[in-house]
Amino acid sequence: MNAILSSWALVCHADNNEQRTVSVLSESDESFKVDSIQVSEHSGKDADKCPVFIGVGNDGQAIVLDVESKKLALISQLPSDVFPAYAYRDSDCGFVWFMNDGDKKTGNDSLNCGDTGSSVTVINPVNDAPELVKTICVGRGHHVTAFTAPSDKAPDMPRRAFVSNLLDGTISVIGNDPEDGGTFLKVIDTINLCESEKEKDEGQSIPNNAFPHGMEFSSFTGKIYCFNNGYGTVAVINPITNVIEGRIELKGCSNILLSPDSRFLIGKGADRKTDSEHVIGRLAVIDIEAGKVIATQDLPDVYPSTYRFSPDGNKLYVTTAATGKGVQKENLDIDSVFVYDVSTISDLKCIKKITVGVADCGRRPLAFYSEDDSKSYLFIPNPTDGTVSVIDVSTDLVIESPKVFSALSNEVNFSFWRGDIYGA
Repeated sequence: MNAILSSWALVCHADNNEQRTVSVLSESDESFKVDSIQVSEHSGKDADKCPVFIGVGNDGQAIVLDVESKKLALISQLPSDVFPAYAYRDSDCGFVWFMNDGDKKTGNDSLNCGDTGSSVTVINPVNDAPELVKTICVGRGHHVTAFTAPSDKAPDMPRRAFVSNLLDGTISVIGNDPEDGGTFLKVIDTINLCESEKEKDEGQSIPNNAFPHGMEFSSFTGKIYCFNNGYGTVAVINPITNVIEGRIELKGCSNILLSPDSRFLIGKGADRKTDSEHVIGRLAVIDIEAGKVIATQDLPDVYPSTYRFSPDGNKLYVTTAATGKGVQKENLDIDSVFVYDVSTISDLKCIKKITVGVADCGRRPLAFYSEDDSKSYLFIPNPTDGTVSVIDVSTDLVIESPKVFSALSNEVNFSFWRGDIYGA
């Protein structure tokens, strides 16, 4: 694979059940090109010891973590069973936090944490010589991470990482201030998200049925907002005291996204129960200062997969994917991206539907690259077609949909190792 010379490079990890592949989409002479990293044989390791895919270096080699030796390596051939861990970038210091959800049955990372939980691994992306900073044991996965840091409005805000633990119903609070050696990258508190009145078993505490999935920090209010999917509520948390100060009802959603001005949360979800023939997607707007839902919008025959705001914050993009079964699934729109005008966020208006390729799978991520006012791209993978649609954000027109994967994929993930690309 040639060195990456483009100002940007979109790294795509595809899984087609038989093999995992990595391709890099970049730009050269006003056209798009695709480079693929060669795939070698299976590593021969057990599932919990498979190598972790971290990203691609500037020379085009894959960055891989050996979870047993805790060593990072740049390699030209990728093991076919490499695992693409989901990651969150701490924009304050640049460290990248990789999530380990643990064993599928127990939720434990037995290699690092025994039977006490799973882990997150913090890596410093130093050019082509990345450094593993630390692996931290938290609760049992799946995990979502939010970061807090001082700001002009809240100069006393501590530098912390809040990591939600889906199977435990908790949040692990981790010190994230390198100037505080006593707490840096150590679990300093655990927030119990249990709402006892909603539990079947009296006295149940941890684990519970909160099932946190979606968390944001608002610099406007100085609060952490954690969506508890099991309860249909958003917990409002003071990140200085780690105390839950209130809850906001949010029914029919499965995730939350913070608006660019930090004043609103956008929930998304899908109703598969009301109509046996139609999935009903949903978007909801929460005014976090008022502490309530102020608008909802139903999307017939749409499963809203992932969503993000444009680089300038003026538009919201929502991808479609597949869910349900039988007639429900047959009726779904699985080849579109919906664009919303958020100038009046309490009244979301769909201003365009962009036709892209097919995503006959449960998740379709998206990614942005913005160089300046003259160039801003949106990347939409089409797993069923093996392509990625490149969209001009200024016009919302598809420029090109190059072939990126050689075979139909049931899941595509983007790597946000390089800071020039962001998304979900």
